Amino acid sequence: MLKKIPKALSPQLVKTLMEMGHGDEIVLGDANFPSCSMSPNVIRADGLSGTCLLKAILELFPLDTYTEHPVILMEVVPGDDYKPEIWEDYREILLASGEPCSIGYLERFAFYDRAKTSFAVIATGEEALYANIILKKGVVR
Repeated sequence: MLKKIPKALSPQLVKTLMEMGHGDEIVLGDANFPSCSMSPNVIRADGLSGTCLLKAILELFPLDTYTEHPVILMEVVPGDDYKPEIWEDYREILLASGEPCSIGYLERFAFYDRAKTSFAVIATGEEALYANIILKKGVVR
């Protein structure tokens, strides 16, 4: 056991976060996200929500302050009449963490392309639609 490590973070996920360097990106994929098609480095977190994991990760993970959007969300596909409520939850978690919260948006297939270049993908159990999020690692100050 260690102190101050959020219980939602598995040893594999903590190790992955530690191995990442400045500018590396990690994806939190919702339950519908094709995680294994996107990355050879998939961390299973099936029973955990995206909000739970985002909150826990931000306890340890600095966001990049040298980029316009250190956080990227997948845009709603045109024609889907849907407003993702989870986006507001993500915003609140980002604000509460004190991390910069400039959020960018990528079209679905552009998001997939970006995810394929990520350091790792976390396969969450999040059931909300459009709950996929990319975080770019910054430096500890």
